[in-house]
Amino acid sequence: MSIEHISINLRRLRKESGISQAELAEAAGLSLSGYRKLELAKTESPRPESLKSIARVLGVPLQELLMPVASLEQVRFRSLRRLKSRGQILADVAVWLQDFADLEDLTGERPPHALEPLWKAYHQHGAEDIPGYAQRVRSAFHLNDREPVHDICGLLEARGIKVRSVSVPNDAFMGLSVGTEERGGPAIVVNTWERLPVETWIFSAVHELGHLLMHLGAYDVAASEEDADQEREADRFASHFLMPEAAFRREWDETAGLSLLDRVFKVKRVFRVSWRTVLFRVAESMPEASRGGLWARFNAEYKRQRSRSLLKHDEPSGIDAEVYHALYSERPVGEEPFGMDAYDFKEDRLARLVRRGLEEGLISLSRGSEILNLPLIEMRELTRSWMS
Repeated sequence: MSIEHISINLRRLRKESGISQAELAEAAGLSLSGYRKLELAKTESPRPESLKSIARVLGVPLQELLMPVASLEQVRFRSLRRLKSRGQILADVAVWLQDFADLEDLTGERPPHALEPLWKAYHQHGAEDIPGYAQRVRSAFHLNDREPVHDICGLLEARGIKVRSVSVPNDAFMGLSVGTEERGGPAIVVNTWERLPVETWIFSAVHELGHLLMHLGAYDVAASEEDADQEREADRFASHFLMPEAAFRREWDETAGLSLLDRVFKVKRVFRVSWRTVLFRVAESMPEASRGGLWARFNAEYKRQRSRSLLKHDEPSGIDAEVYHALYSERPVGEEPFGMDAYDFKEDRLARLVRRGLEEGLISLSRGSEILNLPLIEMRELTRSWMS
């Protein structure tokens, strides 16, 4: 009896029923804290009597609480620090991917992924020519050399890559990706925690795309340590995919009369990326010994204008050179000036399939709420809004 399976099933069934944790705990004769421990998988030996009471309140057989959750094997999941919720995240993703694939089967809407030609192209470019490879991928995604990426979720979903947002209150975890050999794959999962800026969500999605294209052979759910070389390659790919070199150089040169701070902020808005991504690219063309000075100068200008440092964990002296060398592997939580909105990162294909399944009578309303992870009352409100 796995507590992680019980936890996943409890949250799924409770949300489907539309009741709160407090309501379920009271009806089952449990304390709220005791029930929460079950739902968060923070107890090793749940009492059989408690599980029977919960199953009774939910109106399901006890076995439905205990049933195993589908597992994943071809996954790239790295975290800078030990993540207690790793198993829970993987279990959630497995259920989501299975539900998505089942719905695709029901509706007959399963677009093939468009990655195979790009795998072959990577062997022609190799890690030495990531900028050229990123441009080739952009062309395959029908983006021209000046066009910013306005809808990364739609762009990925149109190529058969599923996208999921999760909110994990931990800045050591940016996301994960699932390979093509898993049922329903490939898929990209992004941590859209509210304390991380939207620009970081977008970068993380493209970073995971880079792994899917360049490092699929390294996908193994048992591996938990980041490969520094592969992380740098995925960072570089994301930077060049979001800001093609020729277009970036044009924009950067045209702003030569502005201060470093104003140049970075202007270019970041053109390409809809983080200021970190812009500085990363500027530093890329500089001698390694000069890169730390660029980051320190940028932070000094920001502090002079705003009377505070930009990143949460910065010292008053500015950003250390080490922050550049591990720019996105360190990923400090900070503020994104003139930031984007959450609507700039919104996956929608699964919701569209659920709507089709409901309208064609292929799934029930409760099944739709389960797939979208919405309480039944919110699912009803969503269906009403579809009619308006």
